[in-house]
Amino acid sequence: MLGKTPSAVVVECGGVGYDVSISVSTFTALPAEGSEASLFIHTHVREDALALFGFAELAEKRLFEKLLTISGIGPKLAITVLSGISAERLVGAIRAQDHATLTKIPGIGKKTAERVVLELKDKLDDMVGTAAESSAPRSLGAVADDVLSALVNLGYPRPVAQKAVENAARDAGDGLDFERLFRAAMAAVK
Repeated sequence: MLGKTPSAVVVECGGVGYDVSISVSTFTALPAEGSEASLFIHTHVREDALALFGFAELAEKRLFEKLLTISGIGPKLAITVLSGISAERLVGAIRAQDHATLTKIPGIGKKTAERVVLELKDKLDDMVGTAAESSAPRSLGAVADDVLSALVNLGYPRPVAQKAVENAARDAGDGLDFERLFRAAMAAVK
């Protein structure tokens, strides 16, 4: 890596320096200038330009690419969004349909926030939310997955439901059955 700023980095590859746009979270994850670094690269091609966007984590790159599918969001706005909020918080806000959090991001107004939620809320199942969200249902087994599914089907936002299931399972201890865990989780979300 030849040089870095909070919005761009110059990486050398095969003796050629490439200017790569990055998010602030990628900037903080990069080592000092002159060190070796690896980035996941998205190449954005237009008829008048070729731009490179780099990410320290694959999940952030995939979220960037999902943002590009939304009408009105280009690569510069998508990188600004990822600079204004962590990928985990963004996924959580979209899943929870939290327009207020999204509108706090520079460049995202009310209508754009609504469009982001509408177009991405059902397309983020493969994306990681918070550490607790991603580990709770997997570590608790099939009963917890069934309870989580029931809560989501009742209309609770997935992150809220996952946290409730995790807390209920932790408090219930051994011998989890669906009805007992469901009642405990319902009490936890209220």
